[in-house]
Amino acid sequence: MTEDTYYFIGIKGSGMSALALILHDLGHTVLGSDITQYTFTQRGLEQAGIQSLPFDPDNLKPGYTVICGNSFTDEHPEVLRAHELGLTFYRYHEFVGKFMTPYTSIGVAGAHGKTSTTGLLAHTLSGIAKTSYLIGDGTGKGVPDSQFFVFEADEYRRHFLAYHPDYTIMTNIDYDHPDYYTGIEDVYSAFQTEADQTQKAIFAWGDDKWLRKLSAKVPIYYYGLDDRDDYVAKNVVRTTTGSSFDAFHHGELIGHFHVPLFGEHSVLNALAVVAVATTENLDPEFIARELASFAGVKRRFSQKTVADAVIIDDYAHHPSEIRATLDAARQKFPNKQIVAIFQPHTFSRTIAYLDDFAKTLNAADAVYVTPIFSSAREKSGAVSAADLAAKIPEGGHVIELEDMSPLLDYKNAVFVFMGAGDVQKYENAFADLLSDLSPKSN
Repeated sequence: MTEDTYYFIGIKGSGMSALALILHDLGHTVLGSDITQYTFTQRGLEQAGIQSLPFDPDNLKPGYTVICGNSFTDEHPEVLRAHELGLTFYRYHEFVGKFMTPYTSIGVAGAHGKTSTTGLLAHTLSGIAKTSYLIGDGTGKGVPDSQFFVFEADEYRRHFLAYHPDYTIMTNIDYDHPDYYTGIEDVYSAFQTEADQTQKAIFAWGDDKWLRKLSAKVPIYYYGLDDRDDYVAKNVVRTTTGSSFDAFHHGELIGHFHVPLFGEHSVLNALAVVAVATTENLDPEFIARELASFAGVKRRFSQKTVADAVIIDDYAHHPSEIRATLDAARQKFPNKQIVAIFQPHTFSRTIAYLDDFAKTLNAADAVYVTPIFSSAREKSGAVSAADLAAKIPEGGHVIELEDMSPLLDYKNAVFVFMGAGDVQKYENAFADLLSDLSPKSN
């Protein structure tokens, strides 16, 4: 085996699968292991012909370079075997930090909005210059001789501190991952360290009070809707076909831009992309052309229609994300009932945000809460779906996978399924129920 054979422990992880695709595109031999259960990331691996094996220490061979997902401890049997064989070994974030060095690297960080912004930036730059990218929805592409490398920079357990990018977009600082961070000040300290490690410039959302506190040796450009920001979106128009705005830099018009996306956060994400791209002296007309053709990323406001129901799938699992998703649904479907089906993700997050979840979900016309999705690190906790449902001012309901029929009470409605766990199984059960009840044509 040559040392350009990469073996991924946990290859179906969203970042891991994206990185596997990048290395495959660049001509390396790539394989790995994971659970046998189907995940939404594995389709891309299958299409690329990348083998995913069940976990087994005997998978490891001399000459492999091993990249290990951060969910797996040093006691994992495959990790132990890799060390026994003396294989070159990286944690995921360590390898990404090493990989980006030849490129003009642009990291996207934030408690929420990372994946959507990364996808929008990758799409836009790819249409103008050679760009490799790693998106947190499992999408990755490696382009030989790339000028840019766009990647999602995850703050969980401070993993993004392995990165020293040229540019960093920071969409927000919010308290998330209560199983690791002690509070908002702890999250801020991690972002401050990443700001210190950024090489050329930082682009930060101007309305975030914590981002406003950042200091750095490089320029910090704030973007937003306020005249005090360095990059400002004005004349914003939000319709059922998307969002348009004029972008200004220090009062000077850059151009007019449209994205076929919904919600105020989509305007802000697009403005951040415009800011980075113009800083790299890319033509505003090309930027506008690419923004207008963006189709979205996986599990971010993905939409399908079954019978008379519009079903939306979104990864939202934090109050700010839920607010943004429901705002987007209201923009695109102003005359329909919005029914929220929310799967809380981990007990610690549900406890930390119980009141905020209830208040934010109340913006929907009806709210259903599924049982809490537990994690490998957290199997149980002193909170339940019923506790959250009871807190919702207009009244919430608990819904179980075995009986999705309460949703049939809403005709010609929009059903927004939100969660970071396996909420798709509820979507699929509801879609199956609708299909079974739909009149069959002869």
